[in-house]
Amino acid sequence: MYQKSKAKGKRWSIAFVSFCTVFGLIGCSGNSENAPAKAGAEFNKEGLPIVSEPVTLDVLTVRWGNMGDTFKNNTWLQELEKETNVKINWQVMSYNDWGEQKSIMLASGTLPDIIFGDIVFSDSDIVNNLSYFLPLDDLIDQYMPNLKAAMEETPEMRKLSTFPDGKIYSLPARLPSRPKSTMQPVINKAWLDQLGLEVPDNIDELYEVFKAFKEKDPNQNGKADEIPFSGSVDISMDFLSPFGITDLNNNSMMLKNGDPVFYPASNEYKEAIKWVHKLYSEGLIDQELFTQDSTMSTAKQQNPDVALIGFSNQWIPDAVFGKWKDQYATIPSIAGPDGNRYQTGDPVGLSLRRNELLITKSGKHPEVAARWADQFYTNEASIQNFWGAIGTVIEKKDDGTYALMSPPEGTSADAWYWEQSVRDFGPKYVSPSFEKNIVLDETTGDGLKLVIDKLGSEYVTDPFPNVMYSAEEFQELPTLTTDIDSYVKTTRAQWITKGNVDEEWDAYIKQLNTMGLKRLVEIRTEAYKRYTSVE
Repeated sequence: MYQKSKAKGKRWSIAFVSFCTVFGLIGCSGNSENAPAKAGAEFNKEGLPIVSEPVTLDVLTVRWGNMGDTFKNNTWLQELEKETNVKINWQVMSYNDWGEQKSIMLASGTLPDIIFGDIVFSDSDIVNNLSYFLPLDDLIDQYMPNLKAAMEETPEMRKLSTFPDGKIYSLPARLPSRPKSTMQPVINKAWLDQLGLEVPDNIDELYEVFKAFKEKDPNQNGKADEIPFSGSVDISMDFLSPFGITDLNNNSMMLKNGDPVFYPASNEYKEAIKWVHKLYSEGLIDQELFTQDSTMSTAKQQNPDVALIGFSNQWIPDAVFGKWKDQYATIPSIAGPDGNRYQTGDPVGLSLRRNELLITKSGKHPEVAARWADQFYTNEASIQNFWGAIGTVIEKKDDGTYALMSPPEGTSADAWYWEQSVRDFGPKYVSPSFEKNIVLDETTGDGLKLVIDKLGSEYVTDPFPNVMYSAEEFQELPTLTTDIDSYVKTTRAQWITKGNVDEEWDAYIKQLNTMGLKRLVEIRTEAYKRYTSVE
């Protein structure tokens, strides 16, 4: 398939040998351990063990940075090997090195039995190499009762996992105890109290608060150094949400009355940009909004002398403002010009993932792989693969609740969870009804976010979903989005800093259409129709 000349064939051979050396893949060498189960080994369609004699599966996963393979010490994973008779040869790669090795793997066509985790292959990697992966619909139907039950309870999991040809090639996940809302408004409550102001409820009140923050020295250092709002309008649209603009997947798409809309060409967007320009022109928002990097932004948030920031949109404030974190409070979503509140997020929760497990055609035991994967789709299995094992990280109490233990001294909770589990990666499903049994610390991390979520969850809009594109669409999309996205960002910065959006709007829309906006919306609308048509 890839050899168009002897020279090219030789290059691929060298790459293939390099790939096998790096990964130590059993399948590359033809080692008998990767052969089918020995004659007489019995595959059990139900119950455990899955096979009567041990079978080894090669499972490739990718981890962030230098996290390594400490997750293999998770006692649930260890017990799973004993109970199923399925031995796992984990092949763990660092994301730092994965890009080059991924290209070699896809070029060679030699893959392990199972791909584990959604950062291994992207949608386009899979769609453009579908011949390497097994369609899983029949395997799910015959051998995966836990996943089938999960998809019946949460139909979005099936929608998310269905490819353009109507088949499922990758398995989904539903993570536990995730919020519905993303970034929530955060305000310096100490400044409000100092000035005798109430928490702003709408954009008019927010404007007046910003004026007071700028003019009345709420940090009491005798300097006009207060920044009423700081953040990044260029990256996140959260500051524009009072105007009905929400963008969960950062692709400039939202749903309006159930229809896909490219919102940078909408009237709501134009009015929002006019409002932000007014704030900018009066010095009420950070004048370095479009030029600062994360280092500059953090320096302002954690200024050592006094707090400098009055308002921003954050996941949780305690991780952002350093020594000043106690001055900040999360507040309800701000009402817009129409009196309504709009919050970026997902009404079914920010918990759904796809591409968490793929079974390749290189494997000899697809039924075994399917049954092994199905063991991850129970509530107890899932929480142990998200935080850590019961008895190590999780305490199972007599009343049926599950509480997270405190991490070892000198280690953060999040780092501990990544050390003890596969965390975000891999198949899992926690039922919404089960989540009431999970007890989290409401003062920090995941628990604090769930408390904050109550302030905005009822205003969360239906997002333009994480749709799947065909190989042809993936080929066409970059030719459209590269120019269109760049043009939108450039004009947004100009209009916020210099104004003239009304005068230049018609020419802007004309230029977007010249760049292919109609075709871009057609592609995304077609993908959305496929997504919503899945039963």
